[in-house]
Amino acid sequence: MRVTVRVRPGASRTCVGGRYGLEDPPVLLVAVQARAVAGAATKAVLRAVAEAFGVPTRGVRLVAGATSRTKVLEVDIEAGVGRARLAELLG
Repeated sequence: MRVTVRVRPGASRTCVGGRYGLEDPPVLLVAVQARAVAGAATKAVLRAVAEAFGVPTRGVRLVAGATSRTKVLEVDIEAGVGRARLAELLG
């Protein structure tokens, strides 16, 4: 399943949850402690999203937005389970 996320690098703690804007489909907020230097924030986002969805880190891939704060990720998870978890995270 594809998930669009909005990244907040340099946060005080890593956190996955909340909604960014009024976009449809919704955009999930991901705050990471890593700075946006040499791809460190992107790697931290992949780890954080994998943990939030309960999949291995290799089960989350970057599809678009390597240098953008808005990224599209592919999460290897059954669609129904993924949609339910995304709804919980969006709050």
